Amino acid sequence: MQTPINILIVDDREENIVVLEALIKRDDVKIFSTTSPNEALKIAWESQIAIALIDVQMPEIDGFELVNMLKSNPRTKNILVLFVTAISTQVKYAVKGLGTGAVDYLYKPLDPYITSAKIDSFIQLARSQMEIREKNEELENFALIVKNSADIICVVDAHGYRIQSINPAVEKILGFKPSHIIGKSIIDMIADEDKTEFRKKLGQIIKDNTELAVFEFRFNTFQQTSIWAECRVSYRNAAFFFNISDISHTKSYQEQLIKLKEAAENGKQAKENFLANMSHELRTPIGGIIGLTDLLKKTDITEQQSNMLALLDTSSQSLLGVINDILDISKIEAGKFSIIRSPGNLHKLLHSVYNLLKFKADKKLIDLILEVADDVPEYIMVDSLRLNQILMNLLSNAINFTERGYVKLKVELLEKSPDAVKLQYSIEDTGIGIPANKLKTIFDSFEQAEKDTSNTYGGTGLGLAIVKKLVELKGGELNVVSKVGRGSTFSVVNWYKVISKPKDEIVEKPVAELTPFKDITMLVAEDNMVNQFMLTKLLRDWNIGFDIVDNGRKALEKLRENNYDMVLMDTHMPEMNGYVAARAIRTEFDEPKRSIPILSLSASALEKEHDEALIAGMNDALSKPFKPYQLYEKIVKLTNGIKKAF
Repeated sequence: MQTPINILIVDDREENIVVLEALIKRDDVKIFSTTSPNEALKIAWESQIAIALIDVQMPEIDGFELVNMLKSNPRTKNILVLFVTAISTQVKYAVKGLGTGAVDYLYKPLDPYITSAKIDSFIQLARSQMEIREKNEELENFALIVKNSADIICVVDAHGYRIQSINPAVEKILGFKPSHIIGKSIIDMIADEDKTEFRKKLGQIIKDNTELAVFEFRFNTFQQTSIWAECRVSYRNAAFFFNISDISHTKSYQEQLIKLKEAAENGKQAKENFLANMSHELRTPIGGIIGLTDLLKKTDITEQQSNMLALLDTSSQSLLGVINDILDISKIEAGKFSIIRSPGNLHKLLHSVYNLLKFKADKKLIDLILEVADDVPEYIMVDSLRLNQILMNLLSNAINFTERGYVKLKVELLEKSPDAVKLQYSIEDTGIGIPANKLKTIFDSFEQAEKDTSNTYGGTGLGLAIVKKLVELKGGELNVVSKVGRGSTFSVVNWYKVISKPKDEIVEKPVAELTPFKDITMLVAEDNMVNQFMLTKLLRDWNIGFDIVDNGRKALEKLRENNYDMVLMDTHMPEMNGYVAARAIRTEFDEPKRSIPILSLSASALEKEHDEALIAGMNDALSKPFKPYQLYEKIVKLTNGIKKAF
């Protein structure tokens, strides 16, 4: 029977406690409850509480203060805290609770199904944490065992077979002091008649990448005699891990250590893997909605349906923007964010931003003005994507908080050197303004000027935080001046290298000019049904023959059976993902299939996944959601322009 999980309920009202106890009562939990925060601290100290359900609003000590006290105590800091509250569900309140160390919220009136589901989830998490603590204790115990083991345990370099470390048991079994053995070849310790076979055995282990090998050889002793020893050898990371004993019919301690070490190393990657999975899982369905909306717009629809699709597209793009904002903040804070400058047309970028937001301003009956000084250069070295993100955030913010008057984007040259310019982008509005005491905090994540701002104007409070971080990464300055009721002016200042007009400046073709292909066949590996549908529609419109499979293993089978001009490879698929499949194509297939162009398709926004795709052997990558012309251009590029228009 499993050890019960101890759950603490803290609420100043007995009736609330009774309701919660009824919802979470089960055989594998033990419930403690109290209406007193002080009593709660005592229970948590004495009873090894794993999960605490804490009411936010309580007299004397509220829930936030109680959690702060729990988290400040080493004995209770690992308790999983869920706040139970009937107060506002605004992001700011949720973030305040999460900032104290809570992991989730339950909102009154309690939904029985949601409450039970969440409690069940955190019970499983608590059990996992208990298992991790037990594994850590196990690891410490095994390290002690290795040091004091009666068997010889040593690490040998796989290149020169030299002993890197060895335990004291070598002196008891073979008579050699550890200090005399380290640095010498383990081959020298083998009886002369067995040396050749022993070396051959080690070479075979390296060749086959053997996880665990067991064999017997004779070892020399300090007294110039020899003994038979059983060797249990694991091979990892260019090193052999030996367990040598006279009587070894038990499992190798070293093997267990290696497994625990691998588990610990996997744990270090948990946060990054979570970010990658979240990126993929969130962006995939949104990409499907955007793509299907785009396809529906091209069908025969009524004006009412067209308006509804426009609203659906706007909502989807808004949600995608929020998701991207959250991912950008996470990447920046994790140090996974980089600025990549390349030749760019600044004037074109500015007009693009203006045109994208003009409709939003017109809808609110305010003027959107663009003023670019005559001496502002047209072509500069710039991260166009991030500059666009900065300006879009600031302008969208200004339009959002302006009810009458205008929003102006003004670009002017402040300083000039022989090959660089210092530019200032000013976003001026006649909106509600920002109180002086809030000017320093508006750039913090999830912060807004007033408590009711998100209710009145919307937004997550992430836009300005991202702008500030992006500007700082680009080496620029961000400033703001504002007066309540009169408006605000945000200014971004940065240096840029001036360049001449690139000879190969890309001009995007409208969708109407995406002419069909001729004599092109393609293999599509994609497990998401919505994405399969959209790709099917696009490829048929472009007259491309194709086969679709839903995992990497099937993709390899299809490629063995048929010839294709190109592969579209989703990276996240069941059974075999796109990375593994691409590596298999590059290593297991004969030419010309080995060199077939492979385009990675991923819903992740992480640069790591783009790099991983290239390392796996893919030729290029395209992030979902994408526009049809973007896929079209990739196909043209990777098929070396073999397309032929009808």
